[in-house]
Parts: sequence; structure tokens; C-alpha cells
Amino acid sequence: VFNNTPDETAYNRLMLNREAVMGSLVMIQPTLLSYSLEGPPTPALLDVTSIQPDRILLLDTYFLIIIFKGSTISQWQKAGYQDAPEHEHFRQLLSAPKAEADVLLKDRLPMPKIVETEQHGSQARFLLAKLNPSATHTSNNYSSNEIIFTDDVSLQVFMEHLARLSVQS
Repeated sequence: VFNNTPDETAYNRLMLNREAVMGSLVMIQPTLLSYSLEGPPTPALLDVTSIQPDRILLLDTYFLIIIFKGSTISQWQKAGYQDAPEHEHFRQLLSAPKAEADVLLKDRLPMPKIVETEQHGSQARFLLAKLNPSATHTSNNYSSNEIIFTDDVSLQVFMEHLARLSVQS
């Protein structure tokens, strides 16, 4: 119910109750796939550290499918590398998440909204809202290329707090 209107909450509950197990699991725990030039797509953590400049991320939240291009991939695409015959591998990398999104759309009702965005783009907020904020402006974790400006705590901080509470009498 957090960050939703009463109508959206009722709709999400209705969809959760009428969907099969796999669809319900995607609603509860979205899936994130990482595409790179180094190999086949791999599952990625729902964490801000999954954002890399040389990766394309595909997030499936059941109601929303997001194709997120890292900054390097986006620059290469704007430069038109995918149009050169010697960069066939890059063209395949760009088309793989779209093909996977088409497969997801085929059996999904209601049809999810598809958002294509790039790192630091205006639509990137849809992806950043779903990721664990392990690297924020208040943390010392600057190993990530992306820092989320939020007051929310990361999963690690939350788990540490729960551990402290569980051992107190």
C-alpha cells in the first residue's frame, strides 16, 4: 500500500490473487537480467551496484518492463556502432533485451508498460525506484557507478538493525 493510491492498491491485490504462481512471484520479487558483450544474459541483484556503464538491464516487475542501457552502451548506440557491419555483436546485444521483453509480453495480461531508458535519463527513475539503495549520498559505498539520493536505508542496514533487535532482551 506504500506509495500507491487506494485504487492502485486494490488493483494490485486483485491481480496478485488471480495470477498464477510465477506471475505472483514476479510481482513480489521483480526479476533483473544483465546483458553484456562478455556472454549470455545473467540474473543480477536488485541493487544499485548492478548498474554498470557497459551493461543493459532488463527489469520485469510484472506491470512494467524496463530496458535500461548503461552510459557506455548508450553512447555507442548514439554513435551508430550498431549500423556498422563489423559490430554485429553489438547489434545483437541491443536486440536481445527487446526480444526477451517480447517473449514476456506474449503471455501477460494485462500487458505491461515497456520503458526504454538510459543511465542518467529521465525515465531511469522507474528502475532506480525498484533497486536496493546500497550506494547513497550518505553511505561510504562509492564502488558503484550510480548513487541514489534517498533517505531510505539499504537492505544491509535494515538486516543489521533487525539482528541487533533480535539479540536484545
